[in-house]
Amino acid sequence: MRLDDPAAVSAQYTTEVGLEARRSLYVGGEGEDPRDVAFAAVAEVAPRAVLEVGCGPGEFASRIQRELGCDLVAIDTSARMVELARERGVHARIGDVQQLPFETGVFDCVVAAWMLYHVTDLDRGVAELARVLRPGGRLVAVTNSERHLQEARDLAGVDMSGKLSFSRENGEDTLRRHFPTVSWLDVNGWVTFPDADAVRRYVASMITQSAKASRVADFSGSLRAGRRVSVFAADKVA
Repeated sequence: MRLDDPAAVSAQYTTEVGLEARRSLYVGGEGEDPRDVAFAAVAEVAPRAVLEVGCGPGEFASRIQRELGCDLVAIDTSARMVELARERGVHARIGDVQQLPFETGVFDCVVAAWMLYHVTDLDRGVAELARVLRPGGRLVAVTNSERHLQEARDLAGVDMSGKLSFSRENGEDTLRRHFPTVSWLDVNGWVTFPDADAVRRYVASMITQSAKASRVADFSGSLRAGRRVSVFAADKVA
C-alpha cells in the first residue's frame, strides 16, 4: 500500500479519526509551528483570491479567510472533510487536484498542506496548481521529511525512506519542473510521546504502516521525537 493509493487515501479520510490522532500529537510541541510559517508565506503575497487543495477539516483555510480577508475556496476529495470545513464557514467543495474545476490564472495563491504525497499523478497535480495561478502567483506546499518522528517510528520498525512522493528530500525537484523559483524553510521541533501506548496510537493512524503498531514494546518514561517539516514557496513567472 502506498500513500498515493486512491483507495487507501479514500478509506483513511472517510472519517477524521486517523487525522485527528496524528494532529493531536503536536499540541504542546516544542519549536515553531509549521502552520505559522506557511501562513506567513501566504500572507507575504497579499493574496485576494486563494485556493486550498486537500483542505481537510478547514482550520488553515478558515484562518486565511479570517486574518487576510481574502476570497478563498477549498477542495478535498473527502466528503467528510468538506463537511467539516463548511462547518467552519469555509467555501469548500469536492474536487481533485489532478483536474481542478477552475479557469486558468484565477488565484493569487494556492495552498497544498500535507497532501501532495497523496496525489497519484503528482506532476499532473502540480501542473494544475501552476495553471490556476495568475502570473506571479505563489504555491505554498507543506510536507514532512522522510525522517519525521523517526525516533517513534523506529520502535515499530517503520522506515519511510523513498516512500513519500513529495517530501523535504525531493520536494524541490518536483516543484522546479513547474515553477522557476522555489524556496523553502525547514521547520524542526520536538513532539513528546508520554508512553508506549501513544506511540502505538500514532503508528496505528499511519495510512500505510498501521499494522506495525503492535511491534512497539513497552518502555518507561516518555519519548521525544523530532518534528521535521518543510514549507515550500514556489512562485510562477510574473
